[in-house]
Amino acid sequence: MRGKRGRPRCRPDVVLGDRGYDHDKYRRLVWDLGVKPQIARRGAEHGSGLGTQRWVVERAFAHLHWFRRLRIRWEIRDDIHETFLSLACSIICWRRLKKLRPR
Repeated sequence: MRGKRGRPRCRPDVVLGDRGYDHDKYRRLVWDLGVKPQIARRGAEHGSGLGTQRWVVERAFAHLHWFRRLRIRWEIRDDIHETFLSLACSIICWRRLKKLRPR
């Protein structure tokens, strides 16, 4: 078998952050965990490329906010909320696949 030896990594290799996390304290915390921080610098020009990757996450949250029950958390129990979250993710995937289906 090919690949790296040993137990698979549980931590990511890189962590992305916006300008709000541009502080040496946060960078040091991430480095201490063995993860490389990619945090945009304050005062630097826009266009570092971090926004293109963060946009995917923001879009996923926007899709989940289509469901009012997830946007305003009515459930007290975690297991019920997690079930609705799974159901919402399934519906989002089903809608995307339905759009991609050739006619």
